[in-house]
Amino acid sequence: MGERRTIYLDHAATTPVKPSVADAMWPYLNNHFGNPSSIYRIARESRNAIETARAQVAKALGAEPGEIYFTSGGSESDNWAIKGIAFANRKKGNHIITSAIEHHAILHTCQYLEREGFAVTYIPVDQYGLIDPADLERAITDTTILISIMYANNEIGTIEPVAELGAIARKHKIPFHTDAVQAIGNVPIDVRTQNIDLLSLSAHKFYGPKGCGALYIRKGVKIDNLIHGGGQENRRRAGTENIAAIVGMGKAIELATADIEWHNTHIRTLRDRLLNGILVTIPHARLNGHPEKRLPGNINISFEFIEGESMLLWLDDEGICASTGSACTSGSLEPSHVLLAIGLPHEIAHGSLRLTLGDANTEADVDFVLEVLPKVVSRLREMSPLYKGGKEENSNV
Repeated sequence: MGERRTIYLDHAATTPVKPSVADAMWPYLNNHFGNPSSIYRIARESRNAIETARAQVAKALGAEPGEIYFTSGGSESDNWAIKGIAFANRKKGNHIITSAIEHHAILHTCQYLEREGFAVTYIPVDQYGLIDPADLERAITDTTILISIMYANNEIGTIEPVAELGAIARKHKIPFHTDAVQAIGNVPIDVRTQNIDLLSLSAHKFYGPKGCGALYIRKGVKIDNLIHGGGQENRRRAGTENIAAIVGMGKAIELATADIEWHNTHIRTLRDRLLNGILVTIPHARLNGHPEKRLPGNINISFEFIEGESMLLWLDDEGICASTGSACTSGSLEPSHVLLAIGLPHEIAHGSLRLTLGDANTEADVDFVLEVLPKVVSRLREMSPLYKGGKEENSNV
């Protein structure tokens, strides 16, 4: 028997490191091992590599190199942005605005700050997961010190009107942070024209290494330092740098932003083929998220009368890697807070499947999923006590 075929459709959870990225990293795991804080030649080589990567990240965002601070990933960047702004500006006010569909790195940080005496407004979204800028405007008070709205949702793929939201924050002179972890390489970003003051990103979402991210902090923004100790990252985040990972992230973001048009066209074509095939062949299914204002590779779809976790196990048996939502909450028995926020009842939210495509996916992958998935859904529904009574009561949405 040959090796079982594996089709990876969970690129929102993580992506494989591209060979050219691994090649760029290797010298800094081998010969170029110097501590960037030292002054001899091999140390200067490490320092120069970090600064090259900083310039690569800055160019991808339309920022200045001195505004880029390396972190361990998206969650750390989100925590730094929220806590750093909150504690540095608490004499001005204690009110923070975010949305109901943020990643838990934002939501749990805000909940922590509520226990520390801060007030947080969680703006609702519409049925597609979009924030109404008018709702943001109404939520602002004299004590508002931070607005944090994600660029694109990690579960349903909806892309928010970031430039418009940022303009509202700028008008009121309130720092605007966006979690852009899912957006890098999928959406063109310019922090200047889009009125962004702070932006979080994570390398492993765009074919870079895990354990490395960055926080863009616009020059002049008042924010507390994250880690005290040495002078690394302009004294704002102490600790010897993860040189190889930083180099890998620089190379990865350069590749991701250079190929963004090809990537979007390729991925969107595959996504639409897969989505249309699912809706045509599987009854009682509905797309979650905005039909047009969404990430090019994201499909989040709910199937009535079945559990999403069961689908994942059956698909895994066929070599298909998928998700029910955020990888960070895949072990939870609770339905997705994002799906509940867009108005799905618990029973339908439980039957959701997230398929996220990447550069290496092919039409053959899509065809195989369209062959397997309808059979999986049908088998699970035949075992469901809810299905027989609901066959005629629902239709595709």
